[in-house]
Amino acid sequence: MKLVRHIANLGYGSRKDVQRLIRQKRVTDSAGRPLSDHELIAHDEIRIDGEPLDPPQGSVILLNKPVGYTCSAADQGHIVYDLLPDRFRHRKPTMSTVGRLDRDTSGLLLLTDDGTLLHKIISPKSHVPKVYEVTLARPLEGNEGDVFASGSLMLKSEKTPLLPAELEVTGEKSARLTLREGRYHQIRRMFAAVGNHVEALHRSKVGNLTLDGLEEGHWRLCDESDIEKLLPS
Repeated sequence: MKLVRHIANLGYGSRKDVQRLIRQKRVTDSAGRPLSDHELIAHDEIRIDGEPLDPPQGSVILLNKPVGYTCSAADQGHIVYDLLPDRFRHRKPTMSTVGRLDRDTSGLLLLTDDGTLLHKIISPKSHVPKVYEVTLARPLEGNEGDVFASGSLMLKSEKTPLLPAELEVTGEKSARLTLREGRYHQIRRMFAAVGNHVEALHRSKVGNLTLDGLEEGHWRLCDESDIEKLLPS
């Protein structure tokens, strides 16, 4: 792929904008040598104003989503893309969220422009475990774990029962819940079905991948070892 198209697809501007950057000698290699618009050079070697390029196509980003942000660019108010460089909104292909966390849910959120990987992670056939920390309005009754693990819990308006889920009690009003599917507001609806209400919800793990100290509102690029953790064998 030519240099101009490669940089434009990463959201740095139109092809004319990128050509202007090149004419201004703001696009260089890692040694500071100005690049021409027809050169072919490794992504990691390209600099704009001395700074490395954003992650290349086919990347996965790990974000620690705060409460108050939604995953759809069409929503009003704060969206998760506000936490990323503005250029990310203009990448081709689009950097999409891997599933969604609702406005009132915090924690581990993945974004990628690798459609094959995205569908592999969210596919029910993959059974990728997702772990949530739940804070409840009322004390647990004690039978919730059996209900969730039964594989027979049917939520209102659903046509098939939920897959078995694992509940670990962590406090009188708190629990850790592991799911292997993702339905609309599933955890909130599960606890509503057993007479409780979720006050706070935080996703702490997908596959074997955790936030590992990543601060709220911050993001980082996933490496190969992270991808291996996402899809544990």
